[in-house]
Amino acid sequence: MVDSARRQRAEPEAVGPSRKGSRVARNRAQRGRRRRFTGQIVLAVVAVVVLVGVFVGAKLWHTVFGAGDDYTGDGKRDIVIQIKDGDSTTMVGETLQHEQVVKTVRAFVNAAHGNSKISSIQPGYYRMRTEIPAANAVARLTDPNNRVGRLVIPEGRQLDDTTDMKTNKVNPGIFTLISRATCVDLDGNQHCVAVEELRAAATNSPPAALSVPPWAVEPFTELGKDHRRIEGLIAPGTFNVDPSASAQTILSGLISAGAVEYMKSGLGDTAQTMGLSPYDILVVASLVEQESKSQDFAKVAQVIYNRLHAHHTLEFDSTVNYPLDRREVATTDADRAQKTPWNTYVSQGLPATAICSPGTDALHAAEHPEPGDWLYFVTIDAQGTTLFTKDYQQHLANIELAKRNGVLDSAR
Repeated sequence: MVDSARRQRAEPEAVGPSRKGSRVARNRAQRGRRRRFTGQIVLAVVAVVVLVGVFVGAKLWHTVFGAGDDYTGDGKRDIVIQIKDGDSTTMVGETLQHEQVVKTVRAFVNAAHGNSKISSIQPGYYRMRTEIPAANAVARLTDPNNRVGRLVIPEGRQLDDTTDMKTNKVNPGIFTLISRATCVDLDGNQHCVAVEELRAAATNSPPAALSVPPWAVEPFTELGKDHRRIEGLIAPGTFNVDPSASAQTILSGLISAGAVEYMKSGLGDTAQTMGLSPYDILVVASLVEQESKSQDFAKVAQVIYNRLHAHHTLEFDSTVNYPLDRREVATTDADRAQKTPWNTYVSQGLPATAICSPGTDALHAAEHPEPGDWLYFVTIDAQGTTLFTKDYQQHLANIELAKRNGVLDSAR
């Protein structure tokens, strides 16, 4: 009992220190748990950041290079894609992937690696096929036969087809050239923008819709509903046209490009200096283009200006033949008597529009005519030798020489 009592008395003395130690241990344990919890949170945040980074990186990689797989088979359908100036191989691959031609950019880049032809692909439009192997896409792009929409307009060409009455040869006009350039075979069906569509767009579209430059709006409007009101506004040159675009869009793009090309020569400033409109100079350039050889361009331009200043009718057969869609033919009295907006036998001044698309040399001559007092010129032989004079009697003698040499259609 004594031992029991002692134990009972001693127990409270022993309990004090034991509880204090327990509290310390518990506090330490709690702090440890908090540190572990904080560490776990940090690790979780780091893990989330890493996962997000991996996800974003994977998405970016997939966007640029795809999943690394490729299509097989012959494809689904034919389409037309555009390669832009300055496109790299990767950018071309991105276009092809976007249009579902190839499955991944990486497959195309890999297929194009080491192919020297791929780096020489010209900007323009190409016939491709959706869902084809990347190697096939490379082969199609480097095949010239798949290039579409390439338009070449020679100097001196007019909108409508013309017939050379000496040879009976038909020269395709700008409308025909555009129509041919837009022709593309898609899944066995031929698609073209028809000449009639182009002529209708030129006839019915307002000037803004055709991108007619401000300096040509007035003569454009004055001719009313005649498709020839855009004659000369499309410059000669090589262009890329979208075969899938509308006739109005195609003409608008070409006229806009023409205005830029013409202004490169300083046409606006030159016109102001000469006291003419840019359109007048363009018309003069078209006459120069049709009436003479390049070596005589500047002299013929001066003859035109001299006649205009003297209020002399120009009397150019080219202006008579223009609405008749004829070339290289001497006109008859009946032809010259017809009153048209272009006939310079019956009306003074310049024709209503240009009569063709003048080239750079003809435009330069119209802007920089060779000084001289000539009023007449005539080509006297088959080699194109042309004589210039201000004396009418001398001009008549030159005409007789041209007759003896069998050259009559160039007499003035």
